[in-house]
Amino acid sequence: MRRSPSFLAGAASAAAVLALALPAPALAADGDGGFTIKDPRIAESSGLAASHLHPGIYWTHNDSDDGPYIYAVDSRTGETVATITMKGVGAPRDVEAISLGPDGDLYVGDIGDNLGGKWSYVWIYKLPEPKVLKDQTIRATQYVVKYADGPRNAEALMVHPKTGRVYVADKNEDGGHLYEGPARLSTSGTNIFRPVATIDLWATDGAFSPDGQQLVVRGYFGGIAYAWNDGRPKRQGRLNVPLQRQGESVTYTPDGSRLMYGSEGKDSPVQPGSVPGGGSGSKSPSEGGGSASAGGSDGGGGMSSGAKGAIAVAAVLAAGFGLKRLLRKS
Repeated sequence: MRRSPSFLAGAASAAAVLALALPAPALAADGDGGFTIKDPRIAESSGLAASHLHPGIYWTHNDSDDGPYIYAVDSRTGETVATITMKGVGAPRDVEAISLGPDGDLYVGDIGDNLGGKWSYVWIYKLPEPKVLKDQTIRATQYVVKYADGPRNAEALMVHPKTGRVYVADKNEDGGHLYEGPARLSTSGTNIFRPVATIDLWATDGAFSPDGQQLVVRGYFGGIAYAWNDGRPKRQGRLNVPLQRQGESVTYTPDGSRLMYGSEGKDSPVQPGSVPGGGSGSKSPSEGGGSASAGGSDGGGGMSSGAKGAIAVAAVLAAGFGLKRLLRKS
């Protein structure tokens, strides 16, 4: 997602402060404790999906100006182990999200629209997750998507792990909506996505839990957890989202025990976070919760003093940049 010069300058300043105050993510043996994407080609990682076939592998892609590529990153090393070229999809415009469906297919959302209405339609690409991790070209199916209430910018695409239904959350500073696609996407015509729920967040990504019972949506400095409630999302509370230079992505680990948060930028970190309702060493979200560092502790289960100071500085900077409305208060 392209940003204004003032946003970029502010984000760079905040990132510099945070880099000094916050520890780097720890690297667990399985990679789910956090890792850094080392591939210099991946400078705008905008989506994240945990592999179903290959333990420890996370799929990602660049935002725009990259081409029809997705990358398999080994979370144990941070190295790219496969580059997939999608064929049959034309030239992507603004790829913002990636998700895995119950059919074992990867869904790639070419759904960004920086001008919030420039394109009357957007695209979703679907391709099988490769059984062998190697550089290869795979034919993808391309779907044309329109929204029932007109064009809009979006960065969050989620595929329900049980029904296979595709959802999109639009990106609006004042909060947006969750859009539901048809029961099955069609290549023979336009797929109309209709609003089914409000999302009180300037959303940059979202993900379903592996059991399909929860939906999480993140923004730059916060996130919200919802009980899926048979397709009628019910708000559970705020997520403890780690502070990142430009937080763009989120996915569950394959076992559902943790959330993994990604950011744009070279050598971008992917950091773990707690899962709503429990999980391995996680806490339930609360309405009063805010962003939290993924690393460090003060010995009492809280954040380190450095992390708290960084958050305070970041809050002041964010106010100065006009970003205080990134997460609306309920």
